[in-house]
Amino acid sequence: MSGRIARVARTVSVCGTLLTSLSGPAVLAADAGAGKSVFQSSCSICHSVQPGQNKIGPTLFGVVGRKTGAVPGYSYSPANEGANLTWDAATLDKYLESPKAVIPGTKMTYGGIKDPAKRADLIAYLATLK
Repeated sequence: MSGRIARVARTVSVCGTLLTSLSGPAVLAADAGAGKSVFQSSCSICHSVQPGQNKIGPTLFGVVGRKTGAVPGYSYSPANEGANLTWDAATLDKYLESPKAVIPGTKMTYGGIKDPAKRADLIAYLATLK
């Protein structure tokens, strides 16, 4: 009987892991058009989407797939330069929810976007900036 219980426990564990991994931004029906609106209302005061055009924050052109601290000509915090993260959808989702939780010491003062649908839309928009 203990072998059967162990198999059931493993199955439950695998299913729980799968459900947890599917609950992230990839599962949400993201809308890049809505994400552009989120960008304009929440991000555009500090960030540009034009290549090579840094503002208070670095340009977000090409951000998806880029390493932290990698925009030429932008003065990053030591925390951001040393974070060694790649801005993929999962990392962006966590960062956009709470920047200082992901990179303690970042100079980004924005408190984050708490709505997962808005974050997913914003990430979908950022992914179009190539």
